[in-house]
Amino acid sequence: MNLNIRVGRGLSEHLAFATGNQGDYDNASEYVRSLTRQDKARAEQAAFEAKRTALQLAFGLPDEAYGAVSAADIKRRALDTA
Repeated sequence: MNLNIRVGRGLSEHLAFATGNQGDYDNASEYVRSLTRQDKARAEQAAFEAKRTALQLAFGLPDEAYGAVSAADIKRRALDTA
């Protein structure tokens, strides 16, 4: 995938500072790839945390909150929501 990105003066100055001899990145493409990887990692971590929280809430309920369910009940619920 190729991207053409137009940036304003402030972003252009920051990009020039982050790349080249004085920056941590050799070029703008390397910088954008790094930012994309970081953003992907943040999104994956947020999704993991949301799932972990949901599981902690579900498994944190007292035993009295649970009841017996038959296979027929599960099938009926699945068909009702389909």
